[in-house]
Amino acid sequence: MPLLSGGERVLRHLFLLDPDVVFLNHGSFGACPEPVFETYQRLQLEVERRPIELLSRDRQYPELIEGARARLAAYVGAEPSNLVFATNATEALNAVARSLPLREGDEVLAPVGEYQAVDMLWRFVCARAGAHYVRRPLRLGCDPAEALEELWRGVTARTRVVAASHVSCVTGVVFPVDELCRRCREHDVLSVVDGAHAPGQIPLELESLAADFYAGNCHKWLCAPKGSGFLYVRPEQHELIEPTVVSWDWEEETAFTGRRRWQGTRDVAAWLTVPAAIDFQVAHDWSSVSVRCHELAAEARTRLAELFETRPLTPSEDSFVQLVGVALPPVDAKALQRRLLAEHRIEVLCQAFEGLPVMRLSFQAYNERADLDRLVEALRTLLS
Repeated sequence: MPLLSGGERVLRHLFLLDPDVVFLNHGSFGACPEPVFETYQRLQLEVERRPIELLSRDRQYPELIEGARARLAAYVGAEPSNLVFATNATEALNAVARSLPLREGDEVLAPVGEYQAVDMLWRFVCARAGAHYVRRPLRLGCDPAEALEELWRGVTARTRVVAASHVSCVTGVVFPVDELCRRCREHDVLSVVDGAHAPGQIPLELESLAADFYAGNCHKWLCAPKGSGFLYVRPEQHELIEPTVVSWDWEEETAFTGRRRWQGTRDVAAWLTVPAAIDFQVAHDWSSVSVRCHELAAEARTRLAELFETRPLTPSEDSFVQLVGVALPPVDAKALQRRLLAEHRIEVLCQAFEGLPVMRLSFQAYNERADLDRLVEALRTLLS
C-alpha cells in the first residue's frame, strides 16, 4: 500500500477500478470500495436465496429498510421521518418538480450551470404548467457569496421556486445554500437543493439547513453502490410530494416515509448497503482522506491553469473540496477526453460549458500526486 510524503496511505488497493487507468472522474458515477461492494453482493445473494423473507412487507423488509434509512438520516443530519430512499438524486428531484403546483406565469429560478438533466426536468415541468424556467447567469469563477447575491437578484414577484446545487457539477464550488434557504423561507419561496455531490464530500445537517427539498446521492462521494440516493422533505411539505409509484403502502400507511417504503419488486441491496459505506469511511478516517484529496485538487487547479494559460473556474481554495474545474484553451473538449483515455489511459471529464471548453477533475482516496503528474505530462503532449 503506497505511502505519501505526509504518511497518509492511498487506498487504491481497496477499490475495484481498472489499475491501468488513472481515474480522475469520480464525480460522474463514483466508485465503490471492494469491502462495500462485497456487502452489496452478499445482500443481493441473500435476497435471491430468501426473496419472500427479505422482500415481503410483512417479513424482514420493513425492519431492514428502516434500519438503513435511520443510519443514512443520522449521517446527513436529518430526522428519519423526513427522509426516503431514491435511486439517485435525479429521480428524487423528479419526484419534487413533478409534484409542485406550478401555474401559468410562475417562475422557477436557477443559476446557469446546473446539471443538464435537471435543467431538462425544469424546462419540462414549466412548459407543461405554462410557467417559466429562468436561468440566471453567474460570472464564472466568482466567489460563492457573490454568486448567491447575483442569483437572488433574479427573484421576482412571480418566483415560486429557487433551485440550486449544493456543490457545482462543473466547478466544484460549494454554494451557500444555507443562506439561500433562509431567504427563501423569509419570502415564501420554495427551495430545492440538488445535493448530488454533497454527501461524503461535505458534512451535512439537513434539519438545520431546512431546505424545503434536498436530493442527494450515496453512490458518488459516499462510495455506496450505484442505485442509492435519497430525498429529504421538510415536514411542512410532506403532503405536497405526490408518489412516483403508488403501491401497497400508499393506502395502508399515512406517514410520509411509510407510504414510500415499498414500491413493488426491486433490487433494494444498494440501499441496504449504505450503512456499510458509512462504516467504511469511518474506519478509514475519511476526514483525513478529504483533506489530502483537497490538497491534490488545489494543486491541480493551479498547475493546469498555468499550463493552459487560462483561469481556474473554482475561485479560491476554500470554495471547493475534492472537485475542481479549469477552463481549457480552445479545443474540442470531448475529443480531448477521448484521446486522454485512448492514448494515455487517463479518465477525466472534459466538456463544453456555455460554449467554453472545461476540464473537471475529481480526487478520491485512490488518487495520488503521480496521477496528477501523468495528466499534466499527457496534456503537454496532446496540446503541444
